[in-house]
Amino acid sequence: MIPAYVPNPAAVIFGGGPPIDGGTSWKDGRRILGDGKTVRGFILGVLAGIAVGWAGVWAQAAAGGSLPFPLASHTLLTVCTFAVGALLGDLIKSFVKRRIGKAPGEPWPVADQYDLVIGAFLLTALLAPSWLLSTITPPILLWILVVTPVLHRATNIVGHRLGVKRVPW
Repeated sequence: MIPAYVPNPAAVIFGGGPPIDGGTSWKDGRRILGDGKTVRGFILGVLAGIAVGWAGVWAQAAAGGSLPFPLASHTLLTVCTFAVGALLGDLIKSFVKRRIGKAPGEPWPVADQYDLVIGAFLLTALLAPSWLLSTITPPILLWILVVTPVLHRATNIVGHRLGVKRVPW
């Protein structure tokens, strides 16, 4: 999950600049996404996820598959689908949040924690379904479902304390 976990905090750290939605509103009068979703954040977040994921692929290959800790056997395609899918999941969640009247930064339990997982899995299911089904086994899925909210909370607290996030959730 590392290629999916890295893009969102990287987008927060490296983001800024013009918003993806160009400041425009949807037909309901609300912003499409909001100022927090920027072009630079999306691009640099995806690139960070790909870089970290590809480093894992390279480390696994360089060690002949015998690292002291297990890494999923990602491919360049699945590293990309996880990184892009994670941020697309976040963008779709933000779009839906605006439609139901939630303010930017307002907590939305469950959706806030799992948007990246759903986005990464859906994009990978579209482009590399056999890899997804053979790699994300039920025990691994359970582990992801347990670890993701813990990591989400921890990274948000750290981001808030560092001053890169307005709210600690």
